[in-house]
Amino acid sequence: MADTIYALASARGRAGVSVVRLSGPRAWATCVALCGDVPVSRRASLRNILWRGEVLDQALVITFAEKASFTGEESVEFHVHGSLAVLSSLLAALSAQDGLRAAEAGEFTRRALENGQLDLAQVEGLADLIEAETEAQRRHAMSLMQGRLRDLAESWRQALVRAAALLEATIDFVEEDVPVDVVPEVTELTAGVLQDLQAEVKGLGAAERLRDGYEVALIGRPNAGKSTLLNALAGRDAAITSTVAGTTRDVIEVRMAVRGLPVTVLDTAGLRDAQDEIEQIGIARTVSRADAADLRVFLLDDSGEVPLVKGRPGDLFVRGKADLAPPGGLAVSGKTGAGITTLVEAVGDALEQKSASAATINRARHLEAVSRAIRALESARSEVKAGPDRVELAAELLRQAIRALDSLIGRVDVEDVLDEIFSSFCIGK
Repeated sequence: MADTIYALASARGRAGVSVVRLSGPRAWATCVALCGDVPVSRRASLRNILWRGEVLDQALVITFAEKASFTGEESVEFHVHGSLAVLSSLLAALSAQDGLRAAEAGEFTRRALENGQLDLAQVEGLADLIEAETEAQRRHAMSLMQGRLRDLAESWRQALVRAAALLEATIDFVEEDVPVDVVPEVTELTAGVLQDLQAEVKGLGAAERLRDGYEVALIGRPNAGKSTLLNALAGRDAAITSTVAGTTRDVIEVRMAVRGLPVTVLDTAGLRDAQDEIEQIGIARTVSRADAADLRVFLLDDSGEVPLVKGRPGDLFVRGKADLAPPGGLAVSGKTGAGITTLVEAVGDALEQKSASAATINRARHLEAVSRAIRALESARSEVKAGPDRVELAAELLRQAIRALDSLIGRVDVEDVLDEIFSSFCIGK
């Protein structure tokens, strides 16, 4: 019999309300021991929590029946007043119960996976949801958590099972007349799945950026106004500003959201032929980060040029210090705020265009599984074209593609990744 586990499921520290969660075969028995009865399932009920003749707190208690809870086990939630004293006394009472122990990190979610309440992709979506900082991250995480990847994998799987079945029929009835040529349908089924999988691989980069964030680099000559602009975007003094050229020696990062997308804005060292060794290091880092950035904003001074970094499609070119420059064109002033709204809109347009192609998959594990399926499918299609003598090998390659898709959502071959996934969860989830 599995242990019954308990943990604080809300944030630590003083709060208006804190939630303590139990799951396992003795959850309801523990509820009886502390509250006198088991309230109606899925209905919040007010109860006194008593232990050893003393009322520990008056709390809302919610119970969940087996197969109807997050973990798939009997579960109880105590919504108590969030003082440290109340939590300490309640956790002490739980630790004194027979058959109960404190939960490990991610153990509630792991039980949900093991009991079939979630698949592995949904677990990963839940992890992303917990970490989500922006609206776009929340939406993508929710799509995973609600089974978007599972539904896609299942549709691909059904198509490949049908294709494999058609091929195997020709093997089983090799000495009989097969009334229909199956090659056209097999070719069509595999082509559709292959196209979808290749689109997922192509959109992985954008999906990873949705999860981890885009980088936008501010690039320009020394004293072009990059640090002042960064401070204006951040709404605080994130970077030191000075009229002395070369003040910024390293890359300064500010995290923000643009149209719900996670963005890290980089203030970089001014680009010039510097003699100072430390400034040279800062410039080298600027060039490296500029090459890797998802979007570059070139802040131009009167010269209209930026040395050392070559432009590329999609770069934004903006005149800096608009308060001192003649009107015309896209210009910004970090000092007065002029043009900043227009610049943010331009950045938002560029990043939304990049994120429009985002795939459903968003992890290296997903890429590995999809890539295996693609390789098997491409080989299977080649074997089908080679003629009837190669049909048996083609059917086996389709089965390999199906197994790769099964690993995508955790049906097979995932034990080695579970510990890594659940180590990122907090205790209580």
